[in-house]
Amino acid sequence: MNAPLPNNAAQLHRTPTHPVDPVFVERWSPRAFTASAMPRAELMTMLEAARWAPSAYNIQPWRFVHAMRQDAHWDDFVGLLDPFNARWARNASALIFLLSDRFMPARESGPATPSSTHAFDAGAAWAQLALQATMLGYQAHAMAGIVHDEVRTKLAVPDNFQIEIAIAVGRQASPASLPDGLREREVPSTRLALDQIAFAGRFPDPALD
Repeated sequence: MNAPLPNNAAQLHRTPTHPVDPVFVERWSPRAFTASAMPRAELMTMLEAARWAPSAYNIQPWRFVHAMRQDAHWDDFVGLLDPFNARWARNASALIFLLSDRFMPARESGPATPSSTHAFDAGAAWAQLALQATMLGYQAHAMAGIVHDEVRTKLAVPDNFQIEIAIAVGRQASPASLPDGLREREVPSTRLALDQIAFAGRFPDPALD
């Protein structure tokens, strides 16, 4: 039985097959933003939600470097995106670069050791930020298309940190505001069926299908 959704979620043409909180379906990654300023307190609320994400051994490897469109260095942040993303993300209210520490903290006299979960943990923090953004009436769009070398140099990112993604956050605008070639893509994505991603007992054998 499909779970009921509020009207705004139903308009996204997304319907879960099991009951979930509507925020999980309402969250998506639009590119059309209103180019409006965001109160700094609301950005801090999103980052606070990310701060409470779980992590292996509670090492909290994530770090966020952010700019708001009213900040003097806004254009510098836009310039760290690849051209495809810069042409729409410049209309966001905030841009955030997500980093993760590749090493576990040193214990006592021992050296720092590589972390196998730093990116996974940072992904959990991103998800909580994105969900909090949706709850505040914003949307957040994560981008892999960034100029990594320039991000490291211009944001003074230490070598032990991996540059994960950039995040654009803003109020959603009409698709008509997007550049040519992007308007028709401004549709919430679908998801694989649950039985395609979750298996009881063992991973399925394709030969038995």
